Amino acid sequence: MISALWTAATGMAAQQTNVDVISNNLSNVNTAGYKRSRADFEDLLYTMIKAPGTPVAGTQVVPTGIQLGHGTRVVAIAKQFSQGDFMNTENPLDLLIEGDGFFQITMPDGSIAYTRDGTFKLDQDGNLVNSEGMYLEPQITIPEDAEEITIGIDGTVSVTLPGETTPQQLGQIELVKFINPSGLKAIGMNLYVPTEASGDPITGTPGEDGFGRIRQGLLEMSNVKIVDEMVNMIVAQRAYEMNSKAVQTADEMLQIANTLKR
Repeated sequence: MISALWTAATGMAAQQTNVDVISNNLSNVNTAGYKRSRADFEDLLYTMIKAPGTPVAGTQVVPTGIQLGHGTRVVAIAKQFSQGDFMNTENPLDLLIEGDGFFQITMPDGSIAYTRDGTFKLDQDGNLVNSEGMYLEPQITIPEDAEEITIGIDGTVSVTLPGETTPQQLGQIELVKFINPSGLKAIGMNLYVPTEASGDPITGTPGEDGFGRIRQGLLEMSNVKIVDEMVNMIVAQRAYEMNSKAVQTADEMLQIANTLKR
């Protein structure tokens, strides 16, 4: 009976974590480039009371056995890198990756982080930066007198200067992809850094070799679906309630056993 108390408690703890994950998804429903997380569960160890295949009489064996489980736990919280919805902003510095890939961002310590958030801006020197003021890599500098900024699907950045009709090419935005993007470490600020699980970054040209194309004047919004998350929240809440009911039932049975009189 005590086993039921601990087993149900693991279910409550797992569903509490599940609700935390869902809540974070819902809080980032309007975060550009955000990728929803999903909690994955696994069952715990089993007490083997009678092993399947145990010989009985003659050549007969036990067909199923008796295995008593001891609950569940969260084994992983994985990012789901499906494409988010597109939002037309008509801002020439808003960029969207249609397909696979990440933008490269230079951190203050000189290291490189990666993002799907394409809300870029210009700093006081005309450099393309993210909302935190960190440079896009490779660094692109827009002249102060540029009249029009054009970014092609292959990442080519061009500007039209006063008195000129032919655009002047300034550089090219490169994208990076990973064998296992779910292995990236999220550090906040819409940024990821690689780990041993993600593999090494693979750099390429947008629109080539499996890399996504860049779309100017669009943003990739969060891939969180509010209806799905609300349904998941209800399921998690009901699972938590059922596990709490199991704890209550086990406690009541222990109470009955404790008050038995000969």
